[in-house]
Amino acid sequence: MSSNKLALIRYKTIDQCLKQRHRKWTLEDLMEKVSDALYELEGITSGVSKRTIQGDIQLMRSNKLGYNAPIVVKDRKFYAYDDPTYSISNSPLSHMDMEKMKEALDVLKHLNGFSFFEEMSDMIIRLEDKILVNESNKPNIVQMEGNKLLRGLEWINQIYQAIKNQIPLLIKYKSFKSQTATEQIYYPYLLKEYRNRWFLMTYTKNGNTLITLALDRILEIEEMAKSSFKAYEGIDFERYFSDTIGVTKSQKDRGQAVLLKFDAKNVPYVETKPLHDSQEIVQRYPDGSALFRIDVVLNLELEREILGFGECVEVLAPKQLKNYIKRRLFRAYKQYQKEPKVEKQNS
Repeated sequence: MSSNKLALIRYKTIDQCLKQRHRKWTLEDLMEKVSDALYELEGITSGVSKRTIQGDIQLMRSNKLGYNAPIVVKDRKFYAYDDPTYSISNSPLSHMDMEKMKEALDVLKHLNGFSFFEEMSDMIIRLEDKILVNESNKPNIVQMEGNKLLRGLEWINQIYQAIKNQIPLLIKYKSFKSQTATEQIYYPYLLKEYRNRWFLMTYTKNGNTLITLALDRILEIEEMAKSSFKAYEGIDFERYFSDTIGVTKSQKDRGQAVLLKFDAKNVPYVETKPLHDSQEIVQRYPDGSALFRIDVVLNLELEREILGFGECVEVLAPKQLKNYIKRRLFRAYKQYQKEPKVEKQNS
């Protein structure tokens, strides 16, 4: 149980007691009420100590939580609010609270750009109005990665609702490799984001193998009868993608031990920004370079990750991946051996 949640229960219980001005509250009375609340709400039977309640009262009195509660002791025994109208629930947000909420608002606005939930727009507008009503225009201090030119984001909310409500979808789709679009009925199971692109994990109506659709290749979506939905019964997707960089994987693919030797300059970068959760250092060399191991499926995303390091990384295993990266780098090298044809301009 979160200690913050238990503390909040204690503060609220003390507050409820002190608002009842018809009764005088001793420290023992407050301990009893707080213990009762903890048992009722969280099943805690150990009660609460006198020192804990005294510490709670001190915190409520201070500005640390933004309460500044006017708690006084009368007759050296009874606790009460000096202001009969006071309650911690009436306390305004502190400056620190406002700053944190504004940062959270920036994140919510970013998510709203992907149209996750239709109702989020109104909620964000109301929240922004409350928080920024007296604020002058200030630059954002949180900037999240995004691509305004990316297509397919308009399908996210519809697909999300279809997954949530188990609705089959008739999708018109045109892959990069296909010259024409095709229409099929799909059973949507998971929306997955990778590098600002969104993908749908799904079965076709007559298939039993997971396939991946890129949302930016979807042309049309139409909802079908809910009664025909086929539920997903495979392994959970956390496990399914646990050995994968990106989204490209078939149900038959299994992770392999990939050994990558990085030069000294890039070792700190790879250590602090691992390529995969399975990453470990196998060996360090005197020149500062190091050998890393990751256990992942061999796919296009892995190849692009490796190629992105250029000459700074060497694939040592598996042999299949080493040879493939070698061929790609050689083809890239050959591109720069060609003399560019420059057309002469008439003066």
